[in-house]
Amino acid sequence: MHASKGDHLVVHGRTVGKQDHVVEIVEVLGPNGTPPYRVRAENGHETIMSPGPDSVVDHRKASGQG
Repeated sequence: MHASKGDHLVVHGRTVGKQDHVVEIVEVLGPNGTPPYRVRAENGHETIMSPGPDSVVDHRKASGQG
């Protein structure tokens, strides 16, 4: 898994009816774009994540970024 600042991390829901959780990657802490990542949720909460196999990187940048 490789990501850049501004990419989105999508964590798929693991149970029926559970929606995907999408966060913005605000800092890449691993070498060459690899995890862990500092992420920010829509509510402003930030945490450090090492995504599992139920996660994918969406390389489309957040709106407002070039």
